[in-house]
Amino acid sequence: MVAISPGQIEFCNLTNAMPQPSNAMTRTKSLRPEPRDGDATRARLLDIAFAEVHAHGYQGLRVDSLLEKAKLTKGAFYHHFQSKQALGLAIIDEVLAGMAELVWGQHLAQFDDPLLGIESSISFAVSMLGERCTTLGCPINNLAQEMSGIDDAFRVRLDTVFKNIVANIAAALERGKRHGIVRADVETTAAATFILAGTEGTVGLAKSARSPAVLDLAMREMKRYLDGLRADGRATSVGT
Repeated sequence: MVAISPGQIEFCNLTNAMPQPSNAMTRTKSLRPEPRDGDATRARLLDIAFAEVHAHGYQGLRVDSLLEKAKLTKGAFYHHFQSKQALGLAIIDEVLAGMAELVWGQHLAQFDDPLLGIESSISFAVSMLGERCTTLGCPINNLAQEMSGIDDAFRVRLDTVFKNIVANIAAALERGKRHGIVRADVETTAAATFILAGTEGTVGLAKSARSPAVLDLAMREMKRYLDGLRADGRATSVGT
């Protein structure tokens, strides 16, 4: 399990929170450069808006409340975002996509053994959320469930985030096949889709039950599935 202090991560600047596995290939670079004053204001709005959407949903987000918490004026808001919808789409493009890239792009790519990498990436994502994993759930899937049926711009962007996660997992499995770690008969895109669906479904069930035990139970079964993809059939775990 990756050691991350729950509730201590600013989601617009996640890279410094990423631990390095024992077989890390390279040190990851920052997701974006240090912000200037105007950029810092925009980043602050995104951070607070992300937290509000995660807690209350996009439809529960109120611009007036956001500005009160950010201690900013409406003029400052509309300087950076044309509308509430523009803010919501920016949360997807800049915060949620950044989270997904950090976990399923940068973190996963560091592992020579992709199956250990997938296991570690799931643990990393859960640890980033901390107790919010079982009280609020996955912010990406939450927003997809809320908005995909009523706003096509949200649906398309969120679908892109999910597709990129699947592509990263599939690419890792392909690397594993080339190196003789993953079984040659594994259909990598299908397996990657199942892994993501299983992870998101698990977090959803744990949120509904408010139960870390549900999360742990399903994640143990996910590990069994990942071990079943091994070419040598050998069960292993992160840190071995």
